[in-house]
Amino acid sequence: MNINKPVMAAALMALGMAATSGTLFAADMAADGAKAADAKVEMEHCGGLVKAGMNDCGANGHACAGQAKADSDPKEFIALPKGTCEKIAGGIVLSEDKKAM
Repeated sequence: MNINKPVMAAALMALGMAATSGTLFAADMAADGAKAADAKVEMEHCGGLVKAGMNDCGANGHACAGQAKADSDPKEFIALPKGTCEKIAGGIVLSEDKKAM
């Protein structure tokens, strides 16, 4: 699959923004007097965005994180806050069936 650099840069920027928004959410909860550890952000597995060696958890025939062999493999995933993956070009929300692969 041929991915051009501007598309990949946009996807990585969106991932960074998603990570920042999760951090700001936790800081906001702590400022309100609630324990940040009590705030549960619902996560989903997002495939097709992972760089080689940067995947979360086991999938695609291996058992450990960091073993993705190719960039943008649709079967390799990272965990993102629910609803984020579908907003990213190239992101594929993996179903429960595909998570077990």
